[in-house]
Amino acid sequence: MDQTVGIALPKGRLGDKVYNMLDRAGYGCPQILDPGRRLIFENKENGVRFFFVKPSDVAIYVERGAADIGVAGKDILLEYTPDIYELLDLNIGRCRMCVCGVSGSNEIAGRPLRVATKFTNITKEYYSSLSRDIDIIHLNGSIELAPILGLSDVIVDIVETGTTLRENGLSELEKITDISARLISNKVSYKFKFEPITRIAEKLAEFV
Repeated sequence: MDQTVGIALPKGRLGDKVYNMLDRAGYGCPQILDPGRRLIFENKENGVRFFFVKPSDVAIYVERGAADIGVAGKDILLEYTPDIYELLDLNIGRCRMCVCGVSGSNEIAGRPLRVATKFTNITKEYYSSLSRDIDIIHLNGSIELAPILGLSDVIVDIVETGTTLRENGLSELEKITDISARLISNKVSYKFKFEPITRIAEKLAEFV
């Protein structure tokens, strides 16, 4: 069986950071530095094959076996619960999932709390644990606008620095969980490519 490990990386700054870690760990691929229109980058000597995809799609490629391993944010794993193995917390891309709004807006009584978010499953799980009735308003962008315009009482979103919140008169009300990038593996690949996959994970662990 071909032991080349297919690696799905998220496009953008996070993927660049992860590739740099892999390069330092001895799994670099010179083709990536001069990509042109190429979509897949392979280094047969190192036994790795890279491709970059939209961050929210990494877990799908890994779960479905198009990639053996990949790097996805914990927010994606919590929201979509893909059937994969989580191998390592890379300790990069750190941020937090929070309930945000105007002070006191999370304490409204007498009706379901209106919550705007794109993380509907995380939001449902969180408020279910609090036995709190909510009305979820699914949005895909500019979520901070929702409470400002009265569309929602609060929002559930990722917070990194909090600058956007403060500039719009909002603040963090409750932290739901910490978020960071995780190394994940396809379950079948982990069985049949156990040695090369665990070797990559062990090498990356040295830089965490």
